[in-house]
Amino acid sequence: MMKLDFEFTGNPENAAAMAAYMRNRFEFIGLKAPERKEQSKPLLKLSSTMDLESLRQWIKTLYERDEREYQYLAIDLADKNVRRWQFSDIAYFKQFITQKSWWDSVDSWRTMFGKYIKWHLEEKQAVFDLFFGSDNFWERRVAINLQLMEKGNTNLTMLTKAILADQETDEFFIQKAIGWSLRQYSKTDPAWVRHFLVAHQMSRLAVKEGSKYL
Repeated sequence: MMKLDFEFTGNPENAAAMAAYMRNRFEFIGLKAPERKEQSKPLLKLSSTMDLESLRQWIKTLYERDEREYQYLAIDLADKNVRRWQFSDIAYFKQFITQKSWWDSVDSWRTMFGKYIKWHLEEKQAVFDLFFGSDNFWERRVAINLQLMEKGNTNLTMLTKAILADQETDEFFIQKAIGWSLRQYSKTDPAWVRHFLVAHQMSRLAVKEGSKYL
Protein backbone atom coordinates (compact mmCIF):
# COMPACT_ATOMS: atom_id res chain seq x y z
CA MET A 1 0.00 0.00 0.00
CA MET A 2 1.36 3.42 -0.95
CA LYS A 3 2.31 5.64 1.97
CA LEU A 4 0.73 9.07 2.18
CA ASP A 5 3.42 11.72 2.67
CA PHE A 6 1.69 15.04 2.14
CA GLU A 7 1.31 18.24 4.14
CA PHE A 8 -0.18 21.55 3.09
CA THR A 9 1.82 24.74 3.62
CA GLY A 10 -0.69 26.97 5.32
CA ASN A 11 -1.28 30.68 5.63
CA PRO A 12 -2.07 31.50 9.28
CA GLU A 13 -3.25 35.00 8.31
CA ASN A 14 -6.30 33.44 6.62
CA ALA A 15 -7.01 30.70 9.15
CA ALA A 16 -9.00 32.67 11.74
CA ALA A 17 -11.32 34.26 9.18
CA MET A 18 -11.91 30.94 7.43
CA ALA A 19 -12.75 29.25 10.73
CA ALA A 20 -15.10 32.07 11.66
CA TYR A 21 -16.92 31.74 8.31
CA MET A 22 -17.59 28.10 9.21
CA ARG A 23 -18.83 29.14 12.67
CA ASN A 24 -15.60 27.90 14.26
CA ARG A 25 -16.62 24.30 13.80
CA PHE A 26 -13.27 23.35 12.28
CA GLU A 27 -9.61 24.27 12.38
CA PHE A 28 -8.10 25.69 9.21
CA ILE A 29 -4.57 25.89 7.87
CA GLY A 30 -5.58 29.04 6.04
CA LEU A 31 -5.54 27.93 2.40
CA LYS A 32 -8.14 29.44 0.09
CA ALA A 33 -9.40 27.18 -2.68
CA PRO A 34 -7.07 28.27 -5.53
CA GLU A 35 -3.95 27.90 -3.40
CA ARG A 36 -5.15 24.63 -1.92
CA LYS A 37 -5.77 23.21 -5.37
CA GLU A 38 -2.38 24.37 -6.59
CA GLN A 39 -0.58 22.67 -3.73
CA SER A 40 -2.59 19.46 -4.11
CA LYS A 41 -2.22 19.25 -7.91
CA PRO A 42 0.71 16.74 -7.87
CA LEU A 43 -1.13 14.48 -5.42
CA LEU A 44 -4.31 14.55 -7.48
CA LYS A 45 -2.34 13.71 -10.62
CA LEU A 46 -0.66 10.78 -8.87
CA SER A 47 -4.00 9.48 -7.57
CA SER A 48 -5.27 8.70 -11.05
CA THR A 49 -2.68 5.94 -11.51
CA MET A 50 -2.45 4.47 -8.00
CA ASP A 51 -4.24 1.36 -6.76
CA LEU A 52 -7.71 1.97 -5.40
CA GLU A 53 -7.12 0.30 -2.04
CA SER A 54 -4.32 2.75 -1.27
CA LEU A 55 -6.41 5.63 -2.56
CA ARG A 56 -9.34 4.77 -0.30
CA GLN A 57 -6.93 4.63 2.65
CA TRP A 58 -5.45 8.00 1.71
CA ILE A 59 -8.94 9.49 1.63
CA LYS A 60 -9.71 8.05 5.06
CA THR A 61 -6.40 9.23 6.51
CA LEU A 62 -6.84 12.75 5.19
CA TYR A 63 -10.41 12.90 6.47
CA GLU A 64 -9.23 12.08 9.97
CA ARG A 65 -6.88 15.07 10.13
CA ASP A 66 -8.00 18.09 12.12
CA GLU A 67 -7.68 20.87 9.57
CA ARG A 68 -10.61 21.35 7.22
CA GLU A 69 -8.47 21.65 4.10
CA TYR A 70 -7.58 17.97 4.43
CA GLN A 71 -11.24 16.98 4.28
CA TYR A 72 -11.55 19.07 1.12
CA LEU A 73 -8.51 17.29 -0.34
CA ALA A 74 -9.96 13.89 0.52
CA ILE A 75 -13.15 14.76 -1.36
CA ASP A 76 -11.13 16.15 -4.28
CA LEU A 77 -9.31 12.82 -4.52
CA ALA A 78 -12.59 10.92 -4.55
CA ASP A 79 -14.03 13.28 -7.17
CA LYS A 80 -10.91 13.13 -9.34
CA ASN A 81 -11.27 9.35 -9.55
CA VAL A 82 -15.06 9.11 -9.79
CA ARG A 83 -14.95 7.15 -13.04
CA ARG A 84 -12.79 4.48 -11.40
CA TRP A 85 -15.11 3.73 -8.51
CA GLN A 86 -17.61 0.90 -8.19
CA PHE A 87 -20.74 0.78 -6.06
CA SER A 88 -18.83 -0.80 -3.18
CA ASP A 89 -16.61 2.28 -3.09
CA ILE A 90 -19.62 4.60 -3.02
CA ALA A 91 -20.99 2.60 -0.09
CA TYR A 92 -17.60 2.97 1.61
CA PHE A 93 -17.60 6.74 1.13
CA LYS A 94 -21.03 7.01 2.73
CA GLN A 95 -19.38 6.98 6.16
CA PHE A 96 -17.86 10.42 5.57
CA ILE A 97 -21.23 12.14 5.30
CA THR A 98 -21.68 11.74 9.05
CA GLN A 99 -18.08 12.58 9.95
CA LYS A 100 -17.21 16.24 10.57
CA SER A 101 -20.52 17.07 8.90
CA TRP A 102 -21.42 20.51 7.62
CA TRP A 103 -22.91 21.80 4.39
CA ASP A 104 -19.54 22.27 2.69
CA SER A 105 -18.36 18.66 3.00
CA VAL A 106 -21.80 17.08 2.61
CA ASP A 107 -22.58 18.96 -0.59
CA SER A 108 -19.14 18.24 -2.03
CA TRP A 109 -19.61 14.52 -1.42
CA ARG A 110 -23.07 14.78 -2.94
CA THR A 111 -21.53 16.29 -6.07
CA MET A 112 -19.23 13.30 -6.37
CA PHE A 113 -22.11 10.85 -5.86
CA GLY A 114 -24.07 12.78 -8.49
CA LYS A 115 -21.24 12.38 -10.98
CA TYR A 116 -21.10 8.67 -10.21
CA ILE A 117 -24.76 8.08 -11.05
CA LYS A 118 -24.32 9.92 -14.35
CA TRP A 119 -21.86 7.18 -15.33
CA HIS A 120 -23.91 4.41 -13.71
CA LEU A 121 -27.58 5.21 -14.27
CA GLU A 122 -28.50 1.61 -13.53
CA GLU A 123 -27.16 2.08 -9.98
CA LYS A 124 -28.97 5.32 -9.20
CA GLN A 125 -31.62 3.58 -7.10
CA ALA A 126 -28.99 1.70 -5.12
CA VAL A 127 -27.06 4.90 -4.41
CA PHE A 128 -30.27 6.70 -3.44
CA ASP A 129 -31.16 3.87 -1.07
CA LEU A 130 -27.86 4.33 0.77
CA PHE A 131 -29.13 7.69 2.04
CA PHE A 132 -32.92 7.74 1.88
CA GLY A 133 -34.70 7.13 5.18
CA SER A 134 -31.58 7.63 7.29
CA ASP A 135 -31.89 8.90 10.86
CA ASN A 136 -29.15 11.39 9.97
CA PHE A 137 -30.48 14.49 8.23
CA TRP A 138 -27.22 15.10 6.36
CA GLU A 139 -27.60 11.71 4.68
CA ARG A 140 -31.19 12.55 3.81
CA ARG A 141 -29.97 15.84 2.34
CA VAL A 142 -27.82 13.78 -0.01
CA ALA A 143 -30.86 11.72 -1.03
CA ILE A 144 -32.88 14.85 -1.75
CA ASN A 145 -30.16 16.52 -3.80
CA LEU A 146 -28.59 13.43 -5.37
CA GLN A 147 -30.11 14.18 -8.79
CA LEU A 148 -29.27 17.88 -9.04
CA MET A 149 -27.26 17.34 -12.23
CA GLU A 150 -29.59 14.81 -13.83
CA LYS A 151 -31.84 17.21 -15.78
CA GLY A 152 -33.93 15.06 -18.13
CA ASN A 153 -32.69 11.88 -16.49
CA THR A 154 -34.21 12.85 -13.15
CA ASN A 155 -36.22 10.03 -11.63
CA LEU A 156 -39.30 11.94 -10.48
CA THR A 157 -40.62 9.09 -8.35
CA MET A 158 -37.34 9.08 -6.45
CA LEU A 159 -37.26 12.87 -6.13
CA THR A 160 -40.85 13.03 -4.92
CA LYS A 161 -40.24 10.27 -2.39
CA ALA A 162 -37.21 12.04 -0.95
CA ILE A 163 -38.96 15.40 -0.69
CA LEU A 164 -42.23 14.17 0.82
CA ALA A 165 -40.41 12.06 3.41
CA ASP A 166 -39.02 15.31 4.84
CA GLN A 167 -41.92 17.57 3.90
CA GLU A 168 -42.53 18.64 7.50
CA THR A 169 -39.01 18.27 8.86
CA ASP A 170 -38.08 21.34 10.88
CA GLU A 171 -34.44 21.51 9.80
CA PHE A 172 -33.06 24.41 7.78
CA PHE A 173 -30.63 22.31 5.75
CA ILE A 174 -33.36 19.86 4.80
CA GLN A 175 -35.85 22.51 3.71
CA LYS A 176 -33.08 24.33 1.85
CA ALA A 177 -32.23 21.08 0.06
CA ILE A 178 -35.86 20.54 -0.94
CA GLY A 179 -36.05 24.01 -2.41
CA TRP A 180 -32.72 23.55 -4.15
CA SER A 181 -33.80 20.31 -5.79
CA LEU A 182 -37.08 21.83 -7.02
CA ARG A 183 -35.37 24.98 -8.28
CA GLN A 184 -32.81 22.95 -10.18
CA TYR A 185 -35.41 20.69 -11.78
CA SER A 186 -37.55 23.71 -12.71
CA LYS A 187 -34.87 24.54 -15.29
CA THR A 188 -35.81 21.28 -17.04
CA ASP A 189 -39.56 21.04 -16.39
CA PRO A 190 -41.06 24.17 -14.81
CA ALA A 191 -44.62 22.89 -15.27
CA TRP A 192 -43.89 19.82 -13.15
CA VAL A 193 -42.44 21.94 -10.35
CA ARG A 194 -45.38 24.34 -10.44
CA HIS A 195 -47.78 21.42 -10.16
CA PHE A 196 -45.76 19.88 -7.35
CA LEU A 197 -45.83 23.09 -5.32
CA VAL A 198 -49.58 23.40 -5.79
CA ALA A 199 -50.24 19.75 -4.97
CA HIS A 200 -48.18 19.63 -1.77
CA GLN A 201 -48.02 21.84 1.30
CA MET A 202 -44.36 22.80 1.46
CA SER A 203 -42.49 25.02 3.89
CA ARG A 204 -42.11 28.71 3.14
CA LEU A 205 -38.37 28.25 2.63
CA ALA A 206 -38.82 25.33 0.23
CA VAL A 207 -41.39 27.26 -1.80
CA LYS A 208 -39.22 30.37 -1.91
CA GLU A 209 -36.19 28.44 -3.09
CA GLY A 210 -38.07 26.10 -5.38
CA SER A 211 -40.00 28.79 -7.25
CA LYS A 212 -37.07 31.12 -7.87
CA TYR A 213 -37.02 30.49 -11.63
CA LEU A 214 -40.76 30.01 -12.13
